[in-house]
Amino acid sequence: MSNRSKGSGPGEGRGGSPVDGTGTGSTAQPLLAARGLVKAHGRTPALRDVSVELRAGEILAVTGPSGSGKSTLLHCLAGIVRPDAGSVAYDGRRLEELPEKRLSELRRTDFGVVFQFGQLVPELTALDNVALPLMLAGTGRSLARERAGEWLERFGVRGQAKARPGEMSGGQAQRAALARALVTGPRVVFADEPTGALDSLAGEQVMAALAHTAREAGTAVLLVTHDARVAAYADREARLRDGTLTPLEVTA
Repeated sequence: MSNRSKGSGPGEGRGGSPVDGTGTGSTAQPLLAARGLVKAHGRTPALRDVSVELRAGEILAVTGPSGSGKSTLLHCLAGIVRPDAGSVAYDGRRLEELPEKRLSELRRTDFGVVFQFGQLVPELTALDNVALPLMLAGTGRSLARERAGEWLERFGVRGQAKARPGEMSGGQAQRAALARALVTGPRVVFADEPTGALDSLAGEQVMAALAHTAREAGTAVLLVTHDARVAAYADREARLRDGTLTPLEVTA
């Protein structure tokens, strides 16, 4: 079950060179590019000189064991955490140079984030959870709810619109979380172990929905996972171990 595109192996990934190969020798400007990222938690290094690029419309899977720095890398790329050294550029703009207010705006409009457990607001219905990012961005409640309903339908959970997270199955809640992440039309989606709390069938359904919708919309996806079946949905895969990122060969 591989959805990876055919092509030759990816580009260099060691010694600070970016993991940026597409298998086609593409010179297209990356939408998201990190250079020489270093991050430590106390005295424990999480990222060691990590460089990576992500282009519009592609899905990159970052795999590795627990504690390898995968979530830290995602948080740095999304502007949630500032690295100790190195830089992250989105659409040519360096995130570390932006004020927090502008970073927050980017996370509301251009970035979508999906976490392992969805992190839906428990007091809100699925419909209102999905509508929330739109309303925070200034969309009126009626239109936001209308668009939210359309996205719930796209992910096959329109019937759960009035249900609260605790009343839905794990797979239903995670699909609602995906709808919430994509409802604003983000250019980049950061998915942190999006199927980690699901059984294999629900996980397959969630990943199929995410991959199809992202490719249809031309959305770039940075996918963090320890599951090879989830990584198989990506166009490229890179492995993070002991804070160092290494590209893997792309297979048909």
